[in-house]
Amino acid sequence: MLLTPLTLRGITLRNRIGVSPMCQYSAVEGRAGDWHLVHYGGFATGGAGLVVFEASAVEGRGRISPADLGIWDDAQVEPLARVVRFVESQGAVPALQLAHAGRKASVRVPWEQGGAPLSPKAGGWAVVGPSALPFADGHATPAALDEAGLRGVVAAFGAAARRAVGAGFRAVEVHAAHGYLLHQFLSPLSNRRTDAYGGDFAGRTRLAREVVAAVRAAVPDAMPVLVRVSATDWVDGGWTPDQTVALARDLGGLGVDLVDCSSGGLVPYARVPVAPGYQVGFAERVRREAGVASAAVGMITTPTQAEAIVAGGQADLVLMAREFLRDPHFPLRAATALAVDGPWPRQYLRARP
Repeated sequence: MLLTPLTLRGITLRNRIGVSPMCQYSAVEGRAGDWHLVHYGGFATGGAGLVVFEASAVEGRGRISPADLGIWDDAQVEPLARVVRFVESQGAVPALQLAHAGRKASVRVPWEQGGAPLSPKAGGWAVVGPSALPFADGHATPAALDEAGLRGVVAAFGAAARRAVGAGFRAVEVHAAHGYLLHQFLSPLSNRRTDAYGGDFAGRTRLAREVVAAVRAAVPDAMPVLVRVSATDWVDGGWTPDQTVALARDLGGLGVDLVDCSSGGLVPYARVPVAPGYQVGFAERVRREAGVASAAVGMITTPTQAEAIVAGGQADLVLMAREFLRDPHFPLRAATALAVDGPWPRQYLRARP
């Protein structure tokens, strides 16, 4: 099952193993470079079915750090297209995650002072969010987005999706997880608005639904749209798995083809019970109860574990992050372990067991 194809709209993945988006903090003015070519190209030659490029900011103020990839400017398209062409030439499907960091923006790269907030003197910028609530002590207080700002965010996601199509991506993923802007609107812990974008479930999910509709309208009908969600905040009074299932139903009706089920990231004090496969149950519920294809992520590290998730009907796709950093050729190793043919590049056939 793990090494069988998966069709989403007009594309077919060669297997059900995907690379989860992982920020590299290595772009210059939002543009991809040699690091990205080697990084993503290695996953493609390693046999991944889907390669989801890292969170790419849909507007400059939506960057996490100054070194984030961007897709808010036409000049950022061709550097990405160079990487996309190679990934696709190796048989993998390239996808781009469209993102806006909201109140978690304007911080240093992780290896500089642990990703501490950037002051204006150090090159920091004003951040936005649903309400004037900072992510944590020391972080900037965001300006609550007004109606014009909200319309601008929706338009920015739509424009970014069109640029992704221009760069040759075969799928796009809307980032609504990990405490970034759309997740900030979803959760009552960060959204204290009393207008049409706050309050009840319908209000708090409105921006996410509008963004998804704009993205769906901006890409070809044959192009899959994915959405990454944090299925729970892991905090009492926050976003819940039940709400995730309800949102997934709404997203399916808007033309979303797969929901990528992660968790957490909204607040620094969440207690997350990290363990092998600890988020798989969220993907299983979305698949079963919302009737939408799902991806499982989180501490999936072995071929047998990944095979069991797909074969057991818990998810349609397995996405991995750290394990791909440790072994970019995980799908080839999985094929050997599961005794099936693997997607070996012809240049590597002499090494096939």
